[in-house]
Amino acid sequence: MARRRKFKSRAKAPSPAKTAEAEIMEIGARGDGVAFIEGEKVFTPYSAPGDVARITYRGGRGEIECLSAESPHRSAAPCRYFGHCGGCALQHLSVDYYRDWKRKLVVDALAREGFSEEIIAPLHACPPASRRRAAFAVRRTASGVVFGFNERGASRIVAIDHCLVLAPQLSEAISPLRALAGAAPSRWRAFDLQVTLCDNGLDVAFTGGDASDDLTGPEIMALTEAAQAAGIVRLTADGAPVAMFETPVVRFGGVPVAVPPGGFLQASAEGEAALLSFVLEHTKDAKRVADLFSGCGTFALPLAAGAAVDAFDSDAPAIAALDTASRGAGLRFPLRAERRNLFERPLSVEELNPYNAVVFDPPRAGARAQAETLAQSSVPIVVGVSCNPASFARDASILRAGGYSLSQLLPVDQFVFSAHVELAGLFTKE
Repeated sequence: MARRRKFKSRAKAPSPAKTAEAEIMEIGARGDGVAFIEGEKVFTPYSAPGDVARITYRGGRGEIECLSAESPHRSAAPCRYFGHCGGCALQHLSVDYYRDWKRKLVVDALAREGFSEEIIAPLHACPPASRRRAAFAVRRTASGVVFGFNERGASRIVAIDHCLVLAPQLSEAISPLRALAGAAPSRWRAFDLQVTLCDNGLDVAFTGGDASDDLTGPEIMALTEAAQAAGIVRLTADGAPVAMFETPVVRFGGVPVAVPPGGFLQASAEGEAALLSFVLEHTKDAKRVADLFSGCGTFALPLAAGAAVDAFDSDAPAIAALDTASRGAGLRFPLRAERRNLFERPLSVEELNPYNAVVFDPPRAGARAQAETLAQSSVPIVVGVSCNPASFARDASILRAGGYSLSQLLPVDQFVFSAHVELAGLFTKE
């Protein structure tokens, strides 16, 4: 039998870096400044429109070597880790320019689908120190545990002792969280620590990397002691329970919900309040409401104070948590929670038509399949919530083609200093 010859693959050598002086013309959708060099866009982080800089670039990506002239839109970054830590992209911009740019992300996404800027409200700005969720990166080295956030576009970890975008209670917990990470088994070389600030304390999960390895009895004891010292209410590892001192609770509409590990929450309580106010204002006269992609009940439980609510989500633990909470809440109106994959099996026109209002808050990919059946329905009011202006605009276009009018849209900046923006929109059909 003839033997096949083996050929070594020859990876194409990266093009050599070039250097040029150029002006930053705008901020791109991902938060990088854009310069035009030899007719090509070069995306350059931590730059501002009006900067004139010497840029080293390769393959459309650049880095500022030095500034020849500073943009009038520049401002001193408030955090000493900025430019090293990859958590924030836009601390170097003036407040006014930054907020105008955030709103423009929504304006541009909607304009591409033919929607007017006139329907878009001013940006609702959340305070910087408001994030209640964080994913810390951890690596064990010869010199000890490195705990912090990854550099932008790199696996290196920037060790931190505080964070200006986290809610104070979460930022103040960084030191004990680092100690908790250090109490992990020495064989765990790299993993993440997912932390959620609940109403009664921190819910913490080891995830990724080596965190999937089974724990021994002594290892569980060591982690339990460290978690108790850190004031953590629950600790899990790769979804498996390690220790629980209290059930982590978040209240929606005043109803306590036992949040499952990894359960979705809006990034900040302030952002959630702005979105909820929009939802409740525009569904206040509805007597029967469907909440699609409901999660644990961010909107469903407050809505149930004034209407019968059917909540749908594919996440079984989230739906179970919502169902349990609603049963014990003594709600004025009934709430039904059903597990259903709305991407594969969206509510049909016949199922939708009995509702006076529908609320949908899908993941970043949007709700194309559900928007297509909604567009054909007779539901008079639809409120869409999204963390992705592009997928929201696409779904809005689908609804418009079915006879809906998008009349109001609220941008909400709960991902402060990042290129992400949340939004909520009102659709009506006569």
